[in-house]
Amino acid sequence: MTDHVDRSEPGAGAAPATAAVTPADAADAARLVAFGLQPKLLPARDQEYADLLRRYREDPPFARLADAVAAGLGLIVLEVSPRAGMAVTAAEDSVFAVRMGDYARRAATDSGDRFLHGLAHLAVAAMAYPRPEDLADDGYIGRVTVNGVDAFVRQACRRLEERAEQQGENTDPATDAPGLEAAWRIWVRRSATGATKDARRLPGSTTGIVGKAAAFLTESGFLQRTGDDNGGTYRTTARYQLQVRDMAGSAALAELLDLGVVPVTDGTATLLPAEETDDLDLVADAGLPFHSS
Repeated sequence: MTDHVDRSEPGAGAAPATAAVTPADAADAARLVAFGLQPKLLPARDQEYADLLRRYREDPPFARLADAVAAGLGLIVLEVSPRAGMAVTAAEDSVFAVRMGDYARRAATDSGDRFLHGLAHLAVAAMAYPRPEDLADDGYIGRVTVNGVDAFVRQACRRLEERAEQQGENTDPATDAPGLEAAWRIWVRRSATGATKDARRLPGSTTGIVGKAAAFLTESGFLQRTGDDNGGTYRTTARYQLQVRDMAGSAALAELLDLGVVPVTDGTATLLPAEETDDLDLVADAGLPFHSS
């Protein structure tokens, strides 16, 4: 017959609440975060990654250690799962944060086009997940095309123009004014494709801007290119779904969705905008997945 041990009292033979963290544990936790910073790497294709993910899910002390490593690097853990791996996003003060100014320089774009690039990213997100159930369903895969996103933005521009006329607003404000009201005036003035002798779209055209946004999202592991039709066709990844979920409450995305022009296949409701507020201005550096300066 064994003696009953009361584990509620200290010194009664209870195991330590936490085991000592070893350098090997810290290295494994850092290694897992490093895997998470490689967005195109899938756990199914790397055994070490899969093993560390399993340890994270089965070993709470190790999970807390990995979370602490991520937090120390200014990273926010969105999800840890076989489908998404260790999905992280950078906090605004993180060294890993990407800002629209940085993106513009990498894409060799005119600084005056940053606003349009932010709008292109917002439009891709809105078209990829047009309904609440799409964004909530882990198995949902969104599909977008470059030409489709440009057409959607132009439709939104027409709606904004109508709204401005109804409200008697100035029809030609400064191009650097904040808010989507200024965006439509800039977007509609820009050629959709431009013109080159070999029929290539110009980088500064609106489809060129959307194409750069899609290429960046693909490079970042958020989209996968599936074909060349309609300017380029893409499908979403689990990481992009998590990213859009994290940003779904942003004022800029809410204002775009509030126009009611997000296309859906069955006519059901689109994503609901945030509650009506007075601060739904889209600042010049806003846009998925960027932080404003």
